[in-house]
Order: sequence, then C-alpha cells, then structure tokens
Amino acid sequence: MPLGVHYGIADYILYPLLYYVARYRRKIVAKNLALSFPEKSEGERTRIARDFYHQFCYTFVESVYGYRISDEEMRQRVVFEGMDEVNRLVDAAGGGIFMLAHFGNWEWMASVQQWLSPGVTELNVYRRLKSQAMDRLMLDLRAKRGGACVEKQRILRELVRLRAEKKPATVGLLSDQKPRPEVTRTWTTFLNQETGFLDGGEMLGKKFGYPVFYAYITREKRGYYRTRMMLLSATPQETAEGEITRAYARLLEQNIQEQPALWLWSHNRWKWKRIDN
Repeated sequence: MPLGVHYGIADYILYPLLYYVARYRRKIVAKNLALSFPEKSEGERTRIARDFYHQFCYTFVESVYGYRISDEEMRQRVVFEGMDEVNRLVDAAGGGIFMLAHFGNWEWMASVQQWLSPGVTELNVYRRLKSQAMDRLMLDLRAKRGGACVEKQRILRELVRLRAEKKPATVGLLSDQKPRPEVTRTWTTFLNQETGFLDGGEMLGKKFGYPVFYAYITREKRGYYRTRMMLLSATPQETAEGEITRAYARLLEQNIQEQPALWLWSHNRWKWKRIDN
C-alpha cells in the first residue's frame, strides 16, 4: 500500500483507538508533560500529547512500510548528515558508538548501515520482547537494512569477537530508557527533573576507544527525517566519568524541546527516584 494509505490507517483507526478508546497511558503522558514543561499551559501540553499519539502511530506504520521499500527510497526518507567525519573516525578507531533515543522514527535509524564505509558492521542493541511474534517482527524490521540485532548481554562479547577478527563495527544504543536506581551511576537534571541515565554507550566507548556520537533527529515533514551525527567525544578514554552521558542528555533535551511530540512520552521514564546512600 502507498504510505498515504498507511497514514490514513494511523490517523483514522489507530489514533482514535489508542487515544480515545484504549486511552493508552494517557495519565503517564500527561504527568510527564506537566513535569517537563511546567511553563506551558494545559492546552499547549494537550496539543503536544495529541501530536505525540499521532507520531506514535506514524512510527508503527512507517516501520511496517519501510520493510518493503528500496534502499534508495530509505536514503531519501532518512538522511544522515556528518557521515564523512563519522566514517573517518570510525575507520581510524576500528569502530564507533551511536547513542540514540526513542525519538522520531527510531526504528528507521538502523538504516545508518547504508551510510557507513563498506565492511563496517552495524550492531543494534535490543531487549527481547515478551511476545515471540512481535520480537520476530521487530528483529526482521531492524535487520532489513543490513544491521545485526544483538541482545544487550551479548554486545560486549560480540565486539570482542569482531575486534579479534579485525572487523570494524558500530553500535547503536537507545540510551534514554530508565535504569534501576540501585545500578545507576550517572544522574543529571533533565527536563526539570533529576534523572538517571544508562551509561552503556559511554562505557563501551571507553573500553574499546571508539568515538561516541549522538543521533540528533529532526522530522522535516511526515515520513522524512534528517539525522545529524553529533560527536560527543572522539577520545572517550580521556573523559571524566559521566561526562559523555551527561552531554548526551543535554543534546537529547534540546532535541525534545525543539520538537516535543517526537519523543516517547508514554514511557514511564521517572518511575524510580534516586536512592540516597
């Protein structure tokens, strides 16, 4: 089906079902927006929430549509900027780390494989879903553009193997999920709240000496995204603990403030608070 038909399904079937019938996580979305944007009126936050639910539905139908389109069309729909510098640094170091977020169509970000130097393996870290059918579907969608999905507990072993075989590799990590407070090492103020962040991207960059980037996503229009690969550190081993992760948090916050409807507000991001020792 043409993408316009998919959008029709999203706007006139999926959105009403999620927003009005199921009321999917509407209380969580409202709470997150109120805490993150206290300066905005209730009407402004409601508009952001509705736009978010539309974008959430678009992400789903775009991902399904993207399974069938050509590499050429995908390169038109997701343009990566700054890849000359990315490839230069990745080639020199033998690898790189891409810190991503649940922003825009994060499923399409796996298409970065098409923009990397020949011979570079793109590894996408993921967490297995409870539903085997959905897990299989998401694996197929993410691997469609040539990248490989690796469960987080296996990523270190996979990188060691590839380095031993002298094969360059990049790793994409969705780093905006909530870590449990007892294992969180990096805390910072994010969207007006004290927030713990996963530091796996920073740790991998330091361990292997790989440059670390943030994928800064802008939706130019429906179905078209531009991603600037912004360097967080070319020499992560020389940075202080938490420095890279906090730099990631600042850029993500800026990204959200520019286009707030594109972030995954239905995630219960601030469920846990910092534990005082």
